[in-house]
Amino acid sequence: MNKLKWNKDFALEQAADDMELLQELLDIFKDSFKADLAKIEDGLDKSAPDQISAAAHSIKGAAASLGIKGINEVALVIEEDSRAGNLDVTRDNLSLLRALLDELVKL
Repeated sequence: MNKLKWNKDFALEQAADDMELLQELLDIFKDSFKADLAKIEDGLDKSAPDQISAAAHSIKGAAASLGIKGINEVALVIEEDSRAGNLDVTRDNLSLLRALLDELVKL
């Protein structure tokens, strides 16, 4: 969980101190993260920076709303890099993004 840099107190506050609601939000995020990661991978295959940027933006925002700074930080650099039309950072960080998803799934 250290890689995630998760501020659970912040996330719980966002869920109105309702642990059941927080778990539901995490489950939704896990599913959307998986779908967005697939879009990033597909975008790399197609050399489609706009697709990558949009998916990274989605991951970034959802992670921020749940206080998951580790995912937010990686998604931000991927979004910025792809928005500039450069996919090198995305390629370099894809395995890290996958590892963060693996950590998130354990929550």
